[in-house]
Amino acid sequence: MPSKADVKAWKAQLVAQAEQQILKLTDSDQFKKYLNTLAKFHRYSARNIDLIYTQNPQATQVAGFKQWQKAFNRTVNRGAKAIRIAAPIIKKLTPAEQKHLDTTDERAIVGYRYLPVFDVAQTSGEPVLSAKDFVKENLADHQNVTSLYNAFKDYLNQQTDLKVSEVPLATLNGAKGYFQPSTNEIVIGGDESDNALKLKTLYHEYAHSQLHGLKSAFKDRPRAYQETQAEAVAYVAMQNIGVDTSNYSLGYVATWAKDKAVIHSALSEIQQVSNKVIELSDELTKQLGLQEAQKEPEHDLKKLSAQALNKSYQSLQQKIKQATDSQQKSEQKTQLNYVHQEISNRTQKQLQDFVRQNPKIKQPVQDEVKQRQL
Repeated sequence: MPSKADVKAWKAQLVAQAEQQILKLTDSDQFKKYLNTLAKFHRYSARNIDLIYTQNPQATQVAGFKQWQKAFNRTVNRGAKAIRIAAPIIKKLTPAEQKHLDTTDERAIVGYRYLPVFDVAQTSGEPVLSAKDFVKENLADHQNVTSLYNAFKDYLNQQTDLKVSEVPLATLNGAKGYFQPSTNEIVIGGDESDNALKLKTLYHEYAHSQLHGLKSAFKDRPRAYQETQAEAVAYVAMQNIGVDTSNYSLGYVATWAKDKAVIHSALSEIQQVSNKVIELSDELTKQLGLQEAQKEPEHDLKKLSAQALNKSYQSLQQKIKQATDSQQKSEQKTQLNYVHQEISNRTQKQLQDFVRQNPKIKQPVQDEVKQRQL
């Protein structure tokens, strides 16, 4: 069993490796991968995002061993290597400890422990579905991208102290938009034909308003630093809704990164604003109906597309978790079983079709199967 000193050294090495990996993010392709991770894990702390990225840049959804079993009906594959994340150790304070720490809080964080989690790719079982997959399909339609742009613009104009206006692109000297700190105004090229680029520009300028406005602690950052941060937030926000804008302007994103202190500070700031933008966008897409299932899975399951079927499965799982009425919960579980059976039937049919199309693949004869079972 490892000693306390060995465990402490291993934890320090884990964090140090994360720092080394972040330093390599000055390469734009690697930084893109980090931003993808940020979009997927925006509710994790900056420290845990770093740890997840360091250990598995391809991770898309992580959970503990038992959580995969209980919440998702999936099992971790044999031999899977765990990803370690930091979890706070919270202690109830005695009156003496409260006095020593000069606090009235009853509990405080006294340390951290490193817990094992596993990525969905390291597990097997029932399908894990994402609401954003459905949003992505909807937002691929330019009309829906435009709807989200207009909803975001209206929200900023009506619910914040920002003013968002549009002008012809020809008046912007080659830019797509800008943020004016002195008037707290965002100006967007209104005749931009690419709706995804127009939405990304609004995210970019909104990030400037939050990070680099007159009252912001980061308003005096160098220009390259500010532009990098704003573009990183815009990229994360667009990735979150399933629209890839990497071809626009990520080529220079990490050119400012020089040392650990700057990198950690900048990425922490990016995360804070990214969280805000992602949560706001999620709320707006819900209001616009872009996260609602197209059909309830009560009838005609065979007519549903694979994606709609999967969406219905996810929707029912969520409803079952939230249901308080036992009869309603039972009915929803029955519906879920029907959907699960349809998914299983389609999978079996695909396998059978594959076998028919590939007759040269040898199938075990019945006697061989029986002998193997003995």
